[in-house]
Order: sequence, then structure tokens, then C-alpha cells
Amino acid sequence: MIAKRDLPKKMCPVCGREFSWRRTWARDWPQLRYCSDACRKGTPRGRAAQSIAP
Repeated sequence: MIAKRDLPKKMCPVCGREFSWRRTWARDWPQLRYCSDACRKGTPRGRAAQSIAP
């Protein structure tokens, strides 16, 4: 069994968060770029969203 700290990680290009490999993403891991559907769709959120909002 692999320890969680030893799992592969990637950085989300939209929000900059680091996300770890999950079993459900195993077959898509090489193509996976975003940490969530919100980032994939380009939905602003978090600190960056607050600075963009009027």
C-alpha cells in the first residue's frame, strides 16, 4: 500500500492548488489538468474571485 504523502501530485493551472492522485482518476491521470469542475469550467472562486468581482 502506498502512503498518501507518496501519491503523485499536480498543480491546478487555474487556482494554483496542489491535488493528489485518486483511484477514480487512475485511468485519466495523464490527461487530468484541473483540481475540480469549477476550475475546469473557469468559474472564479476564492481570493482571486473576490478581487475580480465588482
